[in-house]
Amino acid sequence: MDTMKNRTRLLLASVALAAAVFYVVAPSPKDKTQTPQAEPDMFAFVKSMRGTAPDGQAKTADDNAVVADAELRHMFDYYLGAIGEKSLAQIQAEIELQLQRQLPPAALPAAKQLLARYIEYKTALIDLEKNPPKMPGMSPMRARLIAMQQVRTRFFSPKEISGMFGFDDAFDLDAVARWEIAEDPKLSAEEKRAKLAKLDADLPPALRQEREAPLVVAKEEETAAKMRAAGAGEDEIYRMRATAFSPEAAARMAAVDQETASWKSRIADYVEQRNRVLGNAALSDTDRQAALQQLRDARFSFNEQKRLGAYE
Repeated sequence: MDTMKNRTRLLLASVALAAAVFYVVAPSPKDKTQTPQAEPDMFAFVKSMRGTAPDGQAKTADDNAVVADAELRHMFDYYLGAIGEKSLAQIQAEIELQLQRQLPPAALPAAKQLLARYIEYKTALIDLEKNPPKMPGMSPMRARLIAMQQVRTRFFSPKEISGMFGFDDAFDLDAVARWEIAEDPKLSAEEKRAKLAKLDADLPPALRQEREAPLVVAKEEETAAKMRAAGAGEDEIYRMRATAFSPEAAARMAAVDQETASWKSRIADYVEQRNRVLGNAALSDTDRQAALQQLRDARFSFNEQKRLGAYE
C-alpha cells in the first residue's frame, strides 16, 4: 500500500460517522515516468473537482471478479464527495460509467451491485449518527467505531469488509486505544507512557509506516519550501519528492500545491470583489446581500461556500 495515498486523518473525523459519509482523496497518476503537467480539467464531474483526478480504481482478480478493496472504496468516495452539487442518482450513474470504463463486461453486474450496497451503507451511517450507540463501560468513540463495524455486516461479506475497511479499522482502533489511555484519570503519567510504548511495539509494519508518514511528509515539505525560497522550480521540487517518496506521491503533492494556489487566487479575487460590493453605498442592504450571494455562486460550489466564513 502506498502510504502517501492514505489520508492523514484525525481520529474524531474517522469515527464521527456523519463526517465520514463522503470522503474525498487526491489523485494518483499511473505513469511513473511522466512529470505531472498543470493542465486545467475542463470536464470535471462537478465544479469543486476541477483540477483534480479521480482517486482509486476498479480492478479484477484472475477470475474476472471485481476486487473489493480500499482502492475501489476510494473511487466510490471520490465521486460521492459531489453530494450537494449533484443528486445521488447522478453520482451513482457517474460511478457506474467509470466502472464500465475500467472493468470487463463480466465484472460489471457484481461491481454495480457492490456500489449499490456501499451507498446503502453510507446512508445507514447517517441514520446511525442520528442515534449514537451507547455501550456501558465503553468510550463513545469506541462505541461508535464498533457500531459502524456492525452496520457493515448488513451490507458486505467478511472478505469485502477486510478488503475495503481492514486497514482503516486497524488504524482507528489503534487511535482509539491511544485516546483512551491519554484520557484515563486512573493512570499515572508513567503508566500512560508504558501503555503507549506497548502499543508502539505492537504496531504492524504497515500501520507503523502510516503513523510515521505525516512526519516524513512535513520534513520534505520544509525542504520544498527552502528550495522554492532559493529559486527552485516545480520540476526540481517534483524530482526531489519523487526521490524521497515515489513518482505517485510526488504527483499527488504537486496536485495539492496546484489546488492550494488556485484556491488562494480565487479567494483573493473574491475578497476584492466582496469589498467592492460592501463599499457600494448605492446598494440597499437587501441588494447588497443578493449581490454577495451572486458573487459566491459565480465563484464557488455549494460545499466550497461553507469555507468562506473563515475569509469574511
